[in-house]
Amino acid sequence: MKLDINERWPARKDIEQVLRFNRKLVRLPRFRIRNRITPRVIQALLRASQIGGANKLRKHGLEAESRVVGLPGAPVSVRIIRPRGKSKGVVLDFHGGGWVIGNAQMNDDMNIAIVDACNVTVVSVDYRLAVSTPVEGLMEDCLSAARWLLSDSCEEFADLPVVVVGESAGGHLAAATLLALKRWPDLLKRVRGTVLYYGVYDLTGTASVRTAPPETLVLDGPGMVEAFRMLTPGMTDQQRKQPPLSPLYGEFEGLPPALMFAGELDPLRDDTLDIAARWNTSAAVEVHLLPHCPHGFIHFPTRMAAGVLAYSRAWISSRLGEAAD
Repeated sequence: MKLDINERWPARKDIEQVLRFNRKLVRLPRFRIRNRITPRVIQALLRASQIGGANKLRKHGLEAESRVVGLPGAPVSVRIIRPRGKSKGVVLDFHGGGWVIGNAQMNDDMNIAIVDACNVTVVSVDYRLAVSTPVEGLMEDCLSAARWLLSDSCEEFADLPVVVVGESAGGHLAAATLLALKRWPDLLKRVRGTVLYYGVYDLTGTASVRTAPPETLVLDGPGMVEAFRMLTPGMTDQQRKQPPLSPLYGEFEGLPPALMFAGELDPLRDDTLDIAARWNTSAAVEVHLLPHCPHGFIHFPTRMAAGVLAYSRAWISSRLGEAAD
């Protein structure tokens, strides 16, 4: 396993920029999951902010198609953004949002950059949210979308290699989907790699989650374990640890190479470091712990975030290039 803590992004000016932005984050409220009303309000505000989002795509000469796909009896919505020329592969994207907010459109900026830089099609999954659906339903949506994309019946993408990308709760869903795909090895072998940003891989809480202090940035450190319990009502911790619900405890034979990122100040950092160590026993894993970065850092206006995203796009292109060879 290749672990890079400070080697790739060591520039002092970049770290100072992160520290300045962190001082702004201190004044902002933390993301909390303590009821089902607040997420619905946030979701409504998100959708309102996305009105006119097609203009952003048009500036890049792109369009987004919304479709309902999936297996019979397991329909799921996806958002598809295709490159202007012939596609070299497909990125299957799972958005974040703590399982309770978010949609496929919220990743448009990141996915537009992937489409342009890698010349791929991005299929972003609009899975149901946990305010009205058990987390197992979200996992079923993601698996249904993956099986549709990877099956021969999906003619548009039948001959294209696939890279899976997931962030935060989407990282959890991406890892859970890959573990579930082991039941269909012919489908799984088409996945050439996965990029996972600060995912949640133990729904009982890793050590860094359980010891997260009140001054944690972005996330509600002391409330995270209780949030996991709200997500999985009626379960014991032993049940919560069962894979793929907690991907950390899965078996990783047959899974593709992985590129993983976590922030040094993120309570979820142990989730990434722990799953990287287990994953690396079966496939190559490259993991980066970003200095002074909190949860969600790839969306912040810092050079370090831009560097991580650019590196991720280059890694995706390299995995698809190896598939072509």
